[in-house]
Amino acid sequence: MNKGGKFHAPALPCEERELFRAELDDVVPLTPHGRVLPSPVRLPPVPLSLFHDERALIHESLHDPIRWDGETEETSYVRPGITRQTLRRIRRGDWMAQAELDLHGLTRAEAKRELSDFLFECKRRSARCVRIIHGKGLGSKDREPVLKLHVRHWLTQCDEVLAFVQARPADGGSGAVVVLLKSPNY
Repeated sequence: MNKGGKFHAPALPCEERELFRAELDDVVPLTPHGRVLPSPVRLPPVPLSLFHDERALIHESLHDPIRWDGETEETSYVRPGITRQTLRRIRRGDWMAQAELDLHGLTRAEAKRELSDFLFECKRRSARCVRIIHGKGLGSKDREPVLKLHVRHWLTQCDEVLAFVQARPADGGSGAVVVLLKSPNY
């Protein structure tokens, strides 16, 4: 193959060319099969501004400040219309996490941005069940979880979130949540 991308057969001596033609004398072309081969499907263009608008919408939906009392620690959340059985199935681990976000070491503002970007990407890729690791606060000042209440509050504010539960001990326990997101056709 040369630089132009076209294949050129090597030049054959005259005798070899004649031998090759002699071998091809009894070759019969294939009969047409009658099938129509479809042309490749071109997806319609999607304006980039649509992605930016959706990402901004998800980010704006994560309101501050936290409205509930800091003493109350929500370990689960279910949006109205979603059954408690769904919550139990998530808690049991019936849903496998398709994506994961680790927020360790981030500030509240960085975590909020990362979470909104992550939820947008999950929506775009049609991920249904995800795990978000916010940490237990073991390395923070006063050994209190900095992001735990914020992440859970932000998740309750996001329309894409149907439910979440505290992760099982093997999946992070009180330092993570497993989140069920809307399906694309919900």
